[in-house]
Amino acid sequence: MTTVNVYLTFEGNCEEAFNFYKSVFGGEFSGVNRFKDMPPQEGMEVPEEDGNKIMHMALPISAETALMGSDAVGEWAGKTVFGTNFSISINTDTIDRAQHLYNGLSEGGQATMPLMPTFWSPGYGMLTDKFGINWMISLDHKDS
Repeated sequence: MTTVNVYLTFEGNCEEAFNFYKSVFGGEFSGVNRFKDMPPQEGMEVPEEDGNKIMHMALPISAETALMGSDAVGEWAGKTVFGTNFSISINTDTIDRAQHLYNGLSEGGQATMPLMPTFWSPGYGMLTDKFGINWMISLDHKDS
């Protein structure tokens, strides 16, 4: 199954924002990951002062949807443009579907991260389509 969710980007106040959204929507966070907890990766060093910032956070809104978000750190810090600080996140269950969606949406646009394995997914990529919309494509690790 393929699901579509909104992914919000913040400049250091993701946790505060998500606590606010939780007070409005209710429920419990399905995931809270901080940058300091990520496994070491060459070229992905996070400044110590950003360790407690949110790498990924999710608040289920229904059985099919979630509000997701993170803080921009490192080379992305200070580049957030409020009003366009979101991406459409697509999670799918096969690598073929993920690759098809990535290839189709990036046609005429700009790939910002190739679809590749990460420590949280066997396939994850980011792009901006030819209309300026940011997308995140992710292969569900449980179904791969």
